[in-house]
Amino acid sequence: MKVIIHADGTSQGNPGPAAIGATIKDEQGRLLASVSQAIGRATNNQAEYRAVIAALEKATKLGASWADIYLDSELVVRQLNGQYRIKNRSLKPLYHRAKELQGRLDGFTITHIPRHENSEADNLANIALRACS
Repeated sequence: MKVIIHADGTSQGNPGPAAIGATIKDEQGRLLASVSQAIGRATNNQAEYRAVIAALEKATKLGASWADIYLDSELVVRQLNGQYRIKNRSLKPLYHRAKELQGRLDGFTITHIPRHENSEADNLANIALRACS
């Protein structure tokens, strides 16, 4: 089964209170699952990674064998695509967890999109962030 994931992480301050949001849809655009969760104190980049990880964990539990992920964090996308090195030590374990989950799939793409094309995931992250404030 192929899934389409839109994921987003946010934090108030950098670092600060943070939350993640994601949608997991089938190829016809039907919502299979969503994530909207506060994650405590984190940087924006940590939250972006945590959103990808949570979405991939949920997708694999749903039986996904392929995931197309869309994210508005150019840094995380380029790191996961191997274009950028991971210099920040706090991101390395998150990167490795995301790659581990990627390895469980038969196929995986991750694509950078403009923020305005990621509004559902952004809204889910912001709902969780407001709930914890």
